[in-house]
Amino acid sequence: MIVEEFERTKRVVLRLTGQTRLLQKNPVLARSIRLRNPYVDPLSLIQVALLRRKRDGEDDVNLNYALAATINGIAAGLRNTGWLRSAPGLLI
Repeated sequence: MIVEEFERTKRVVLRLTGQTRLLQKNPVLARSIRLRNPYVDPLSLIQVALLRRKRDGEDDVNLNYALAATINGIAAGLRNTGWLRSAPGLLI
């Protein structure tokens, strides 16, 4: 279901922007994201596992510390791509 929604949204974005691939008109951001993903994606997967544990009732200092570390790591990775600076022009 998520993959189908992503593909549907991607088709609409590409049609609206006149592009044939995402970020076609912003190659610097595309390259930054491509280079960042191998580092941020594992943090995202770890974060999902930690959130499951927390939602299942586990609550200790080490879990909270690890969860905060994933949040900080992902935030740092997004900042390094220029995401915040480029977000307004993302589709252009």
